[in-house]
Amino acid sequence: MGNYLPNFAACCSTIGFHLQLSDFGRFRYHNNPVRESFFKLKCKSPPLNSYYLKTHKMKIGFVGLGKMGFNMAHRLLDHHHEIVAWNRSVESIHEIEKLGAIGAKSIADLVDKLPGRRVVWMMVPAGKPVDDTLNALLELLNKNDIVIDGGNSYWRETQQRAEKAAEKGVIYLDCGTSGGVWGLQNGYCLMYGGLKEASDYVDPVFKSLAPEKGAVYCGPSGTGHMVKMVHNGIEYGMMQSYAEGFEILEKSPYDIDLTKVADAWQYGSVVRSWLLELAVSALKEDPKLDQLQDYVSDSGEGRWTVQTAMDFDVPAHVITASLFTRFQSRQKESFAMKMLAALRNQFGGHAVKTK
Repeated sequence: MGNYLPNFAACCSTIGFHLQLSDFGRFRYHNNPVRESFFKLKCKSPPLNSYYLKTHKMKIGFVGLGKMGFNMAHRLLDHHHEIVAWNRSVESIHEIEKLGAIGAKSIADLVDKLPGRRVVWMMVPAGKPVDDTLNALLELLNKNDIVIDGGNSYWRETQQRAEKAAEKGVIYLDCGTSGGVWGLQNGYCLMYGGLKEASDYVDPVFKSLAPEKGAVYCGPSGTGHMVKMVHNGIEYGMMQSYAEGFEILEKSPYDIDLTKVADAWQYGSVVRSWLLELAVSALKEDPKLDQLQDYVSDSGEGRWTVQTAMDFDVPAHVITASLFTRFQSRQKESFAMKMLAALRNQFGGHAVKTK
């Protein structure tokens, strides 16, 4: 290990690190302690490369430490940004403090702890929670401060919120965020919209959250959330296609190993994708999916996509069908199917099954 450390320092210097070694294995970066977790071989976030080293570091507020919000704040900390965090449950605040964040007792306390031009990232559920959080922030922020809605919000509502914020002189950015629970390790695909100057100002944050080439400025207010909405609508259709295809194979008279098939499709096939990779993972854990119920929820983006398609006179057959299939999965009994059976019996005397 002793011989390894100088060599490691030399390698780091070639990509922009200037390290001094002391106390056997203690690392310092320009006289500031480098985060210990960064150097652990099993760290969850990958080491920084030259793409990330080009960005300066920011101090921002982060509201909302749910599954995605916590990991996003974690990734920003791993990339040496300063995070002031607040969440409704104090347990999450304590956990993020252990990773180096500054905990806040309230939204007002969070704002007070931010310097200069304040930047606050919201990661809260769509609808009323976004409005409540934004209203609280607008009472505290100054002209040219920036609020980023990184959750899934309906793009028309985002436009309304941006106008409301502008009346107070606050800039509202919308950022669609994709990556789920794997984002901490792999990075998040970011689709953002709003005032370009403000987007450029927070670009170091976008660069740290996204993998290289994984962030895109989409245009004026609302476009980030619109692009993310359509992204999720496409996701609905893709998942439905995979689900139907695997059911056809599962119902066939042959003993086909679905896990092996899905795994083989990952190599050279035109249907290979990260979703298919996740299907392989699920099938390895439960080859017949016996532990799951055939019940599928939706979080809103599919509905917004279908509504927007109707507003734009776009025939979105696959996305609409995939959304309605989720509705059907939640029915213990279908009144519509009962009515169909009754009508066939009435007009043609066709047999029905009774309880």
